[in-house]
Amino acid sequence: MNSTVSTPLALIAELTHRCPLHCVYCSNPLELNARSNELSTDAWRNVFTQAAELGVLQADFTGGEPLARPDLVELVSAARGAGLYVNLITSGLPLDESRLEKLVAAGLDHFQLSFQGARPEIASEISGTTTHAQKLRVLEWLRGHRVAVTLNFVIHRRNMDQLPEMLAIAETSCATRVEFANVQYYGWAFANRENLLPTREQLNSSLGILKQAQERLRGKMRIEYVVPDYYAKFPKACMGGWGRKLMLVVPSGDVLPCHAARVIPGLTFENVQNRSLRQIWESSAAFQKFRGQEWMQEPCRSCDRREVDFGGCRCQALLLVNDAAATDPVCSLSPNRNKVDAVLTRVADIPVTATAADVKPAWIYRSNPT
Repeated sequence: MNSTVSTPLALIAELTHRCPLHCVYCSNPLELNARSNELSTDAWRNVFTQAAELGVLQADFTGGEPLARPDLVELVSAARGAGLYVNLITSGLPLDESRLEKLVAAGLDHFQLSFQGARPEIASEISGTTTHAQKLRVLEWLRGHRVAVTLNFVIHRRNMDQLPEMLAIAETSCATRVEFANVQYYGWAFANRENLLPTREQLNSSLGILKQAQERLRGKMRIEYVVPDYYAKFPKACMGGWGRKLMLVVPSGDVLPCHAARVIPGLTFENVQNRSLRQIWESSAAFQKFRGQEWMQEPCRSCDRREVDFGGCRCQALLLVNDAAATDPVCSLSPNRNKVDAVLTRVADIPVTATAADVKPAWIYRSNPT
């Protein structure tokens, strides 16, 4: 292996873009892969074998909704057989007790269940379908299985008032880890940003609630919470740094450094059916593009944090200032921070009580491929 390239730790396997939900903050691209273009079971087996040989330790099964793959049990078995720790990231639809039992028997290590809120009404509004009762059923089924459980509550302006109720759901479940994940503004979420961004007052209140919960539940349940990018002083190290720790294989087999990388013009992504995973990771142009520091502009190039956040998110820079090589505009040191502040000012002027119908445009729901 090229000595300058680190070993990837995790493979994010987007098994399908099909999904029974139509979430308004979905991170998938606006152009989705059709079922006819999805990798076969055998092709995914080959991907898992190559990933393990490359040094990958964990496979995160996601989508779309990975449960939409009828061969999911076989895929879990194949990834576990290759020596990978298997994490299923799911909405819990469609799932029944029998299939859950088969997934665990196949070697599933970790089950991450997503929630759109603590109440059926907001869950239906956000996902465009009826989901909440099924998620609670899945939580009950999980009690009977030896599998690690994480709950993921996606947080935004419309549900931050439900944090105590979300915590109550978590505390009465078998989960040992709960993630309160603020919406990240790519894909469908970028289109719905004004309806989703919380106010600073909401943010401050939520931090207080969750910090208290962390102390109260210390040793019993791990609670994780990340400040929304737009309110941060410094950007996050997106995906642990471009092409440093993670790789993502989309349903068609293209290999990407991150979920949203397709928004960056001029990048070509190689396919695992035509080239090995190792070759793509080590030498493909897309993975090389923002590795290291040569691509960095000021103030990143001379910043003491350049090996901490690696300049932030390339896709966010592209979406906000039309330059993927720019310092992530959420950074307080960025010359473009004013663009983020302008968005926050607009959001602050929208009453928290306003519904999506009151804000223009109203919700733009995620479409689904056929």
